[in-house]
Amino acid sequence: MNQRVLGIGSAFGAVFVFANAGAPMPPHMVLAARAAAAAALAAAVLLGLAAARAGAPSGFPRVPPTVPRGAGGRRGMFTRGFLGVVFTEAVLLIGGFRAIRVFDAPPETNVAWIAVVVGLHFIALAAVWTAPSVAVPGAVLTALGAAGFALAALSLTPWVPAVSGVLSGVTLLACGVAATAAAWAATRRS
Repeated sequence: MNQRVLGIGSAFGAVFVFANAGAPMPPHMVLAARAAAAAALAAAVLLGLAAARAGAPSGFPRVPPTVPRGAGGRRGMFTRGFLGVVFTEAVLLIGGFRAIRVFDAPPETNVAWIAVVVGLHFIALAAVWTAPSVAVPGAVLTALGAAGFALAALSLTPWVPAVSGVLSGVTLLACGVAATAAAWAATRRS
Protein backbone atom coordinates (compact mmCIF):
# COMPACT_ATOMS: atom_id res chain seq x y z
CA MET A 1 0.00 0.00 0.00
CA ASN A 2 1.16 3.49 -0.80
CA GLN A 3 3.00 5.13 2.12
CA ARG A 4 1.21 8.43 1.43
CA VAL A 5 -2.17 6.73 1.79
CA LEU A 6 -1.04 5.12 5.04
CA GLY A 7 0.13 8.51 6.33
CA ILE A 8 -3.19 10.12 5.47
CA GLY A 9 -5.10 7.32 7.20
CA SER A 10 -2.87 7.58 10.26
CA ALA A 11 -3.29 11.36 10.41
CA PHE A 12 -7.08 11.00 10.31
CA GLY A 13 -6.80 8.32 12.98
CA ALA A 14 -4.96 10.75 15.25
CA VAL A 15 -7.64 13.38 14.56
CA PHE A 16 -10.35 10.86 15.51
CA VAL A 17 -8.59 10.23 18.84
CA PHE A 18 -7.77 13.85 19.67
CA ALA A 19 -11.24 15.12 18.77
CA ASN A 20 -13.18 12.42 20.61
CA ALA A 21 -11.12 11.49 23.68
CA GLY A 22 -12.86 13.11 26.62
CA ALA A 23 -15.58 12.59 29.21
CA PRO A 24 -16.84 10.10 30.22
CA MET A 25 -13.35 8.64 29.78
CA PRO A 26 -11.28 9.18 32.94
CA PRO A 27 -8.83 12.10 32.54
CA HIS A 28 -5.77 9.84 32.74
CA MET A 29 -7.20 7.68 29.93
CA VAL A 30 -7.83 10.77 27.79
CA LEU A 31 -4.20 11.83 28.22
CA ALA A 32 -2.95 8.30 27.56
CA ALA A 33 -5.10 7.96 24.42
CA ARG A 34 -3.89 11.27 23.02
CA ALA A 35 -0.23 10.52 23.83
CA ALA A 36 -0.50 7.07 22.25
CA ALA A 37 -2.16 8.57 19.16
CA ALA A 38 0.64 11.10 18.77
CA ALA A 39 3.27 8.38 19.20
CA ALA A 40 1.52 6.07 16.72
CA LEU A 41 1.22 8.85 14.14
CA ALA A 42 4.92 9.67 14.53
CA ALA A 43 5.80 5.97 14.20
CA ALA A 44 3.69 5.55 11.05
CA VAL A 45 5.21 8.64 9.44
CA LEU A 46 8.79 7.73 10.36
CA LEU A 47 8.41 4.09 9.29
CA GLY A 48 6.76 5.18 6.05
CA LEU A 49 9.56 7.63 5.30
CA ALA A 50 12.19 5.01 6.12
CA ALA A 51 10.49 2.44 3.88
CA ALA A 52 10.15 4.94 1.03
CA ARG A 53 13.76 6.06 1.37
CA ALA A 54 15.02 2.48 1.37
CA GLY A 55 13.00 1.75 -1.75
CA ALA A 56 9.77 -0.15 -1.59
CA PRO A 57 10.30 -3.79 -2.60
CA SER A 58 7.97 -5.46 -5.05
CA GLY A 59 5.55 -6.49 -2.30
CA PHE A 60 5.04 -2.87 -1.26
CA PRO A 61 4.67 -0.74 -4.38
CA ARG A 62 4.35 3.01 -4.06
CA VAL A 63 1.15 2.83 -6.12
CA PRO A 64 -0.99 -0.31 -6.12
CA PRO A 65 -0.18 -2.06 -9.42
CA THR A 66 -3.80 -2.96 -10.07
CA VAL A 67 -5.02 0.62 -9.96
CA PRO A 68 -6.40 1.43 -13.40
CA ARG A 69 -4.89 4.18 -15.47
CA GLY A 70 -6.44 7.55 -14.67
CA ALA A 71 -6.80 10.68 -16.74
CA GLY A 72 -3.89 11.19 -19.08
CA GLY A 73 -2.99 7.50 -19.02
CA ARG A 74 -1.35 7.74 -15.60
CA ARG A 75 -1.60 5.02 -13.00
CA GLY A 76 -2.43 6.28 -9.61
CA MET A 77 -4.86 6.39 -6.77
CA PHE A 78 -6.69 9.57 -7.84
CA THR A 79 -8.78 7.99 -10.59
CA ARG A 80 -12.41 8.69 -11.49
CA GLY A 81 -13.38 5.84 -9.19
CA PHE A 82 -11.55 7.48 -6.29
CA LEU A 83 -13.18 10.83 -7.02
CA GLY A 84 -16.59 9.16 -7.19
CA VAL A 85 -16.06 7.54 -3.79
CA VAL A 86 -14.94 10.84 -2.22
CA PHE A 87 -17.87 12.75 -3.76
CA THR A 88 -20.33 10.13 -2.51
CA GLU A 89 -18.70 10.27 0.93
CA ALA A 90 -19.17 14.05 1.09
CA VAL A 91 -22.82 13.79 0.04
CA LEU A 92 -23.50 11.07 2.61
CA LEU A 93 -21.78 13.01 5.39
CA ILE A 94 -23.69 16.22 4.70
CA GLY A 95 -27.00 14.42 4.24
CA GLY A 96 -26.48 12.38 7.39
CA PHE A 97 -25.62 15.42 9.50
CA ARG A 98 -28.82 17.10 8.31
CA ALA A 99 -30.87 14.00 9.07
CA ILE A 100 -29.38 13.78 12.56
CA ARG A 101 -30.46 17.39 13.17
CA VAL A 102 -33.92 16.96 11.61
CA PHE A 103 -34.67 13.86 13.67
CA ASP A 104 -33.29 15.55 16.79
CA ALA A 105 -30.78 12.76 17.40
CA PRO A 106 -28.09 13.48 19.98
CA PRO A 107 -25.15 15.44 18.52
CA GLU A 108 -22.80 12.65 19.63
CA THR A 109 -24.28 10.49 16.89
CA ASN A 110 -22.50 12.69 14.34
CA VAL A 111 -19.26 10.84 15.12
CA ALA A 112 -21.03 7.50 14.72
CA TRP A 113 -22.22 8.65 11.29
CA ILE A 114 -18.71 9.78 10.36
CA ALA A 115 -17.32 6.36 11.33
CA VAL A 116 -19.96 4.55 9.25
CA VAL A 117 -19.37 6.71 6.17
CA VAL A 118 -15.57 6.66 6.43
CA GLY A 119 -15.71 2.89 6.90
CA LEU A 120 -17.87 2.48 3.80
CA HIS A 121 -15.47 4.80 1.95
CA PHE A 122 -12.59 2.40 2.72
CA ILE A 123 -14.64 -0.60 1.60
CA ALA A 124 -15.46 1.15 -1.69
CA LEU A 125 -11.82 2.17 -2.17
CA ALA A 126 -10.75 -1.44 -1.67
CA ALA A 127 -12.79 -2.28 -4.76
CA VAL A 128 -11.64 0.78 -6.74
CA TRP A 129 -7.98 0.14 -5.98
CA THR A 130 -8.27 -3.66 -6.07
CA ALA A 131 -6.62 -3.66 -2.65
CA PRO A 132 -8.62 -5.96 -0.34
CA SER A 133 -6.59 -5.00 2.74
CA VAL A 134 -8.13 -1.52 2.60
CA ALA A 135 -11.52 -3.07 3.40
CA VAL A 136 -10.30 -4.30 6.81
CA PRO A 137 -10.25 -0.90 8.57
CA GLY A 138 -13.38 -0.05 6.59
CA ALA A 139 -15.31 -2.94 8.08
CA VAL A 140 -14.07 -2.13 11.59
CA LEU A 141 -14.97 1.57 11.31
CA THR A 142 -18.41 0.75 9.92
CA ALA A 143 -19.03 -1.63 12.84
CA LEU A 144 -17.80 0.95 15.38
CA GLY A 145 -20.13 3.54 13.86
CA ALA A 146 -23.05 1.12 14.09
CA ALA A 147 -22.07 0.41 17.70
CA GLY A 148 -22.23 4.14 18.39
CA PHE A 149 -25.79 4.31 17.09
CA ALA A 150 -26.66 1.29 19.25
CA LEU A 151 -25.18 3.03 22.31
CA ALA A 152 -27.28 6.12 21.57
CA ALA A 153 -30.40 3.98 21.26
CA LEU A 154 -29.60 2.45 24.66
CA SER A 155 -29.26 5.90 26.27
CA LEU A 156 -25.49 5.50 26.56
CA THR A 157 -24.89 8.52 24.33
CA PRO A 158 -21.90 9.90 26.29
CA TRP A 159 -19.90 6.82 25.25
CA VAL A 160 -20.54 7.25 21.50
CA PRO A 161 -17.43 9.44 20.90
CA ALA A 162 -15.20 6.97 22.75
CA VAL A 163 -16.48 3.95 20.82
CA SER A 164 -17.14 5.43 17.37
CA GLY A 165 -14.43 8.09 17.51
CA VAL A 166 -11.51 7.01 19.68
CA LEU A 167 -11.66 3.34 18.69
CA SER A 168 -11.98 4.29 15.00
CA GLY A 169 -8.85 6.40 15.40
CA VAL A 170 -7.04 3.56 17.13
CA THR A 171 -8.03 1.27 14.24
CA LEU A 172 -6.67 3.64 11.59
CA LEU A 173 -3.47 4.22 13.55
CA ALA A 174 -2.92 0.51 14.21
CA CYS A 175 -3.40 -0.29 10.51
CA GLY A 176 -1.06 2.52 9.51
CA VAL A 177 1.69 1.50 11.93
CA ALA A 178 1.36 -2.20 11.07
CA ALA A 179 1.48 -1.61 7.32
CA THR A 180 4.36 0.87 7.41
CA ALA A 181 6.29 -1.38 9.81
CA ALA A 182 5.80 -4.30 7.41
CA ALA A 183 6.97 -2.15 4.47
CA TRP A 184 10.03 -1.00 6.41
CA ALA A 185 10.83 -4.55 7.56
CA ALA A 186 10.58 -5.76 3.95
CA THR A 187 13.18 -3.17 2.90
CA ARG A 188 15.51 -4.47 5.61
CA ARG A 189 15.31 -8.02 4.22
CA SER A 190 16.07 -7.03 0.64
